Amino acid sequence: MRIKPYRTCRLILTLWVAIGLPQSLPAGSQPVVSASDASGRVIQLPHPAQRVVSLAPNLTELMFAVGAGAQLIGAADHSDFPPPARQIARIGGYDRFDPETVIALRPDLVLGWSSGNPAASLERLERFGLTVFRADPLRLDEIPLDLERLGLLTGHARQAESEARAFRARLAALRLRYREAPRVRMFYQVWHQPLMTINGAHLISDVMALCGGENVFAHLNTLAPVIDLEAVLAADPEAIVASGMDAQRPEWLDHWREWRPLTAATRENLFFIPPDLLQRHTPRILDGAERLCPLLETARQRRPDAH
Repeated sequence: MRIKPYRTCRLILTLWVAIGLPQSLPAGSQPVVSASDASGRVIQLPHPAQRVVSLAPNLTELMFAVGAGAQLIGAADHSDFPPPARQIARIGGYDRFDPETVIALRPDLVLGWSSGNPAASLERLERFGLTVFRADPLRLDEIPLDLERLGLLTGHARQAESEARAFRARLAALRLRYREAPRVRMFYQVWHQPLMTINGAHLISDVMALCGGENVFAHLNTLAPVIDLEAVLAADPEAIVASGMDAQRPEWLDHWREWRPLTAATRENLFFIPPDLLQRHTPRILDGAERLCPLLETARQRRPDAH
């Protein structure tokens, strides 16, 4: 959940010729495929990657989305969507993988999550000579860019462009539908012990804004801050949306009913969305948005002056 801002990088859609050789390419070779990543660096490969290791479940999912799932030879724990992803060899958790395990697989491309993977581990892979592509979208518009970049690097540009087009069309339709929706002050609860949320720079906050939600903790400096009960009561959100661990509504969400002065509790605006639909930076985040937007509409309808 620790996400660092980065400057948006443009996709490079052309073959590279007559260019200085990057350190990641063998001497005497020329890069054939190239794409920028979240760190602003240009990743260059002599050929589309055929042996890829994913260091986060969302990156595994993106690989399947562009049609490159069969090229994965290793993936982080909890890489469970789509179902074939469950059959890929595991390299450990995204936040505690063993670099030596990744190195032993001899991948020609490693997909890293800038804010989730330990920086020292990513640097260890690079020092060994592996090519690491970093992804870390902070805004919805950046997800189709990652699709296109991975499509280029894996030789699936056509399917990646199709998936990116579909994502942009869905996103545009949602923006058009909810662009004039009255604001709903809301609190997104990541977890209960410790009590965690997200700030305004987080990708989920962009989803909230898409649906007409106003993040009551947008002003905090940390992307996934730990807060206290008093902060929630003082903010008095009109709606609370929780994630939890899996597809089941967490019991702790309903504990807010004990605080009846809280507007969200008084109006029964205590909502749940499965975490995989909002917390994975993949095309499925729009599935999460399509659940969130109607929930916020319900909150608007429950206002005393709504009828």
